[in-house]
Amino acid sequence: MLGRDIFDQERLPAALTEFISSTNPWWEGKPGRVLPSFKRWAFSTTRARLDAGLAPIVVLRGPRQVGKTTIQEQLIRDYLKQGIDPHRILRLQFDELPPLRELETPILSICRWFENRVLGKTFNEAAHEGKPAYVFLDEVQNLDAWAPQLKSLVDHNTVHVLVTGSSALRIEAGRDSLAGRITELDLGPLLLREIAEMRGHGALDATLPDNGLAALLEIEWWQRLAADGLEHSAVRDAAMRDYSDRGGYPIAQERADRPWPEVADQLNENVVRRVIQHDLRLGERGRKRDPDLLEEVFRLACRYAGQAPGPAIFVNEIRSTLHANVGWQRILTYLKFLDGSLLLRLVNPLEIRLKKKKGNNKLCLCDPGLRASWLQEVIPLDPEGLRRSYHLGTLAGHLAESVAGYFLTNVPGLDLAHFPERGTEPEVDFILTVGEQRIPLEVKYRQVIDPQRDTLGLRAFIEKTVNNAPFGVLVTLEDGVEIRDPRIIALPLSSLLLMR
Repeated sequence: MLGRDIFDQERLPAALTEFISSTNPWWEGKPGRVLPSFKRWAFSTTRARLDAGLAPIVVLRGPRQVGKTTIQEQLIRDYLKQGIDPHRILRLQFDELPPLRELETPILSICRWFENRVLGKTFNEAAHEGKPAYVFLDEVQNLDAWAPQLKSLVDHNTVHVLVTGSSALRIEAGRDSLAGRITELDLGPLLLREIAEMRGHGALDATLPDNGLAALLEIEWWQRLAADGLEHSAVRDAAMRDYSDRGGYPIAQERADRPWPEVADQLNENVVRRVIQHDLRLGERGRKRDPDLLEEVFRLACRYAGQAPGPAIFVNEIRSTLHANVGWQRILTYLKFLDGSLLLRLVNPLEIRLKKKKGNNKLCLCDPGLRASWLQEVIPLDPEGLRRSYHLGTLAGHLAESVAGYFLTNVPGLDLAHFPERGTEPEVDFILTVGEQRIPLEVKYRQVIDPQRDTLGLRAFIEKTVNNAPFGVLVTLEDGVEIRDPRIIALPLSSLLLMR
């Protein structure tokens, strides 16, 4: 009994105890909040990994407001419907918890309190009875030393843990401590097929297999992707119109009944400003970051989405706007902060045999809806909308490139780079690397395609032996583009987005 007496002495501050109990209403037989009926693609994958237990911790990361918390709550609801004892489930949301200064190791302390006060036994006792506990931790990266605490938890206890986070930098910082103990999933804004289903247009299947990237190296697979898109063009195109109008944030598509300016205000407040004013407000050793500079850097990233602007562009425009002597290194650091928040991706120039191509990072925003909300400028991406606003064609081309880039960075295991122009070698928008082979991908988002001029970069890259590229992909605005070169597959952006 001595060990149990010591175990029983775990205490939490009264305010924290009350908050935890209120956010775990199932302990008292009460329902949680009303949840969307639609389940994102990551729901089933997350549950499968959580139940399989090959790794004790499943990490689901992505930008704010893409549905990570909803997936957690939907999983809990399903477990409860399945008949799992509510007292086996603990959920903690770390961006809302009361101050934890009194607790040296808050995750471990709260888990010990949960064992004693709610579960009624240790995690290991429950696991030996075939009734393991589930611990859901939301935005855990906001907590100092979260990774060592989780390591200690899973090293000494059999328990299923799901961690969600909106900071790639902080989640990545915990990877070393948790080596061999985690499996990761990246969740971006809605996939095109999710928009199709959510808006009632119909169901579309993902084309890329879950078990690897080998299919990308087969030209026949790309031909099938183009053919499948054409076969389901009615559903695909309807979803693309919705995506063009509102982007891929769940709230934008779920509340299609609300005017866009109202939705845009919500995106600005709950996504962009939340990241800038809350998630990124503090740096190392508590050093405060400049929110005005962060906002301006993000604004320029929106303006130059899909492009690779040089340092001079950022420096000159920011100095002019903020009337401050801001240097490039500081601006680059802030760009990396935004990359770490997953609001954008910095796509690097290609390296071949350790030789890095000279060039700037390409800016790929997580969603065109964010650009539209922040800049108050909607750029159509669907063919019909672009025909009506033909004067926006150049901007639409850059935005299409941004969309393709961010989408491809979220393909698990895929290495993505861009190929800057160098000497006589023309640029290529993106290079997909799978193993030792590369696939050049060029975005030409215009009404009329010149089969020779618009494939110059692809052909030049393919023909250089050192690049090890057997074929290339041309991403277009519409179906029906004919390229006589058998090494080049043409397909519209909307079909590319059906890959996943």
